[in-house]
Amino acid sequence: MIASPRILVIGDVMTDVIVQPEGPLVRGSDRRASITFQPGGSAANQAAWLASFGAKVDFVARVGSSDVQSETARLEAIGVAPHLIGDLKHETGRLVALVDADGERSFLTDRGANDALEASDIPDALIEGAALIHLSGYSFFAPSPRAAVLDTMRRAGDKPISVDPASAEFLREVGADKFLAWTQGAAILFPNEEEAAILAGSDDPETQCARLAAHYPLVVVKRGAAGCEAAEGARRWRVAAPKVEPVDTTGAGDAFVAAFLSQRLSGANILPALERAAAAGAEAATRVGVRPAGARRGG
Repeated sequence: MIASPRILVIGDVMTDVIVQPEGPLVRGSDRRASITFQPGGSAANQAAWLASFGAKVDFVARVGSSDVQSETARLEAIGVAPHLIGDLKHETGRLVALVDADGERSFLTDRGANDALEASDIPDALIEGAALIHLSGYSFFAPSPRAAVLDTMRRAGDKPISVDPASAEFLREVGADKFLAWTQGAAILFPNEEEAAILAGSDDPETQCARLAAHYPLVVVKRGAAGCEAAEGARRWRVAAPKVEPVDTTGAGDAFVAAFLSQRLSGANILPALERAAAAGAEAATRVGVRPAGARRGG
């Protein structure tokens, strides 16, 4: 029997504090709100969604040493094979997500142990056993994790690598040219609309596709309610967004990326993979929380 291909996901684990105010914030006073604590981290979320779509997933990240056991158990319960390193100096990362009435969110981020990831945390055996390696863009925004993922890209040789830029504001801070240089050699880029505009230096969708397709063999742009599109050289595929009532869009992009990758790893062409990704992202936006409720079979 031929073993199913594995995906190696490298990136971040966070504890998300999701805040849904009942109305606009009142400076200097109170506003009632729903406040929930959720497991998070873009890469951890994507690993969880990949497992829920039936993919075999290895996941590498750093967490506070006191959280290794609980975070490992949480990921194993949904089908991810976690390889977590306990950090003795830093606590697990934390994020506050402020969700407005339309489901859009704004983040306050403390990266914690994520910014201490090292190249030695990522074993050669995991790289060698992966059919595809997926990197969180957050790993490129601090020196230690950036060195770790750049070393992983070097060790990966000709294995396909995909990257989710992850944060428009952090892209602005480091600059598009640096990010494009760091991720040179990646096979797939998954920017959202704002990230694509920053990296391409244009708000025009076609210009974004053309410029980014010159850097990456395949570019998949998440455009929220405007749908999504893929660019491979001069070829284009576009899919409309399913009509849903968004509740919390925080995990929608992670579900989208996971669905697309699981479909492609299963042999699907770009258009059906894009359609499945759009459906998964829309479904994720209809519920509070950033990870799937349970494992599912198939993509």
